[in-house]
Amino acid sequence: MKPKKYDHAKIEKKWQKEWATKKTYKTEESSKKPKFFALDMFPYPSGEGLHVGHPKGFIATDIVSRMKRMQGFSVLHPMGFDAFGLPAENYAIKTKTNPSIAVAKNVARYKKQLEILGFDYDWSREVNTTDPKFYKWTQWIFLKLLEKGLAHESFEPINWCPSCKTGLADEDVEDGKCERCSTPVEKKKMRQWVLRITDYADRLLADLDTLEWPEHIKESQRNWIGRSEGAEISFAIKVGGAKTDTKLTVFTTRPDTLFGVTYVVLAPEHAFVTELLKHKENIQNREEVLKYVANARIMTEIERTDAKKDKTGVELRGVFAINPANGEEVPVFVADYVLAEYGTGAVMAVPAHDERDFHFAKKYKLPIRHVVEPVFVNNGVGDAPKADKPFVERTAVVAVVKHWSEDKYLCQAWKKNDWKGFIVGGIEKGEAVLGAAEREVYEEAGYKNVIPEREVGVLHSKFFHMVKNENRFAHFNVAVLTLSNGDCDAVTEAEVALHNMVWVKADEVATFVNRDDMKYVWSLATGQACWTEEGVLTQSGAFSGKASSEVKRAITESVGGRWVVKYKLKDWVFSRQRYWGEPFPIMHDGTTIVPVAEKDLPVTLPKVKSYEPTGTGESPLADIAKWVNVKVGTGKNAKILKRETNTMPQWAGSSWYYLRYMDPHNT
Repeated sequence: MKPKKYDHAKIEKKWQKEWATKKTYKTEESSKKPKFFALDMFPYPSGEGLHVGHPKGFIATDIVSRMKRMQGFSVLHPMGFDAFGLPAENYAIKTKTNPSIAVAKNVARYKKQLEILGFDYDWSREVNTTDPKFYKWTQWIFLKLLEKGLAHESFEPINWCPSCKTGLADEDVEDGKCERCSTPVEKKKMRQWVLRITDYADRLLADLDTLEWPEHIKESQRNWIGRSEGAEISFAIKVGGAKTDTKLTVFTTRPDTLFGVTYVVLAPEHAFVTELLKHKENIQNREEVLKYVANARIMTEIERTDAKKDKTGVELRGVFAINPANGEEVPVFVADYVLAEYGTGAVMAVPAHDERDFHFAKKYKLPIRHVVEPVFVNNGVGDAPKADKPFVERTAVVAVVKHWSEDKYLCQAWKKNDWKGFIVGGIEKGEAVLGAAEREVYEEAGYKNVIPEREVGVLHSKFFHMVKNENRFAHFNVAVLTLSNGDCDAVTEAEVALHNMVWVKADEVATFVNRDDMKYVWSLATGQACWTEEGVLTQSGAFSGKASSEVKRAITESVGGRWVVKYKLKDWVFSRQRYWGEPFPIMHDGTTIVPVAEKDLPVTLPKVKSYEPTGTGESPLADIAKWVNVKVGTGKNAKILKRETNTMPQWAGSSWYYLRYMDPHNT
């Protein structure tokens, strides 16, 4: 018998009609069944219909909600339309159709397609962010935010898309370009409304721990919030040899490195730079600085902060910052890798302890001063400290010895363990570091004609000394020496039994030595040491010898600084200079903000002929005098207030729509 052909069009149409007639998917309000809310990210109807990405997600939630119904749950599975904002408005402009008409047409099309797909939506709960009955409550929420001080006006640089002709929040920008049209974003000073999301930064961070999300997703959120504790410290300024009343405030998470500052860096947009450039006599190389600042301002934030980008800058010649810790005058640079909106737009540069500063200092031949000595705890096979043994402290020397004619260095390979490093030994009482190094080279390798060159730094190392059978806490002084020739005497049998001497090519030393402390010794000897961790302070006045982690606040207080918390997260830019968005329930009486009374909500959008963005920083609404000007009061007390002409961003409504689904018809 030939099987019947499945006529999907006929069968699906029949059952969809049946479901609609019987209201199969209508959510039961008073059900005693357990509740389940299947929430879809509702679509914004910016085109002429669904694309494949819509059903890809909607099918998944449809399957889950149907399963829950069969498991005995009362299921809420609603649908609606995110119909305000740039996507819908840009489509309307493209098709030369008023947004209200274009959106209504597209919503009808989307809804029809969703119905054809047969999803189990409760359409009686449909919401549309452009419906005044819906955005009345969006406006009401804004008034509550304003009432609580969580919404405020701001006038500062924001992301500006010259193509969309509107301000953008950071979330609208991807790789320095507008998310909607891929046009490079500019910085533009504009009046806008802002929500104080930073007031909730700590709560956002804490609550991440309660979420059952993949750890890498939670970590990306932590990085986005970017909480950091640190100090704000002020540097006095000298211009043209004369001290000024100006103070540059820097933010740093490492105030313990303050004594290691060798220069200060400002963002090209920093107000102090702008002020300096107004007068020719302030900066000796003014034209060079002007050119650099102009070039930096046309770069995107992504370009400027790219870790792989070569760091560039220009010195403000004739301008010096005075380190409050030691009174030292240090040069001031302008560099594009510093952003005005991060921290304070000013950075105290400590190249010995910050990699970015280190590379910049190397490029511009600036001083590198080590003020934090690292403490290593070895954990290799056989050299990890023993828990049951005390530490024996020893002041010691590490000798980095260069070959007399080849680009090679003298290293040791121990025979009784896997230590590979340099010649080390104790410093006797009253003995100089270089003298001790010279002695150790002769005792352990037999070389006679040693030229002591320089001391390059100190590090501390905890390890188990297998030969001495004790835990050691060694304070290593690093010395660099050169042999004038290869003359040497025989060493004792005891030394021969301990280790082999090996001449290693300079470009192979870093891989030959196999202990972290010895790798750091090599970086010191070659001028490549940049220690970014904690350690023991040196060259830091009264704080020398103390653990860097324990004196951050004390150093801050000693120079009159203050301890603060900063966030990478910025307050949320919440306005657009466009027509198609929720009007703000705000009026202006000169400089005074007058909220619209709750009884007068919603403030509806006026019908307009011209809705294209102006590009001037003003919304098209600004030209509608009949709508903008509002008469309040009567008689002598009557006056004209002006409505806010910016509109809310697309996500004003989409931030709370999931709540409206639960009670969609409550007026």
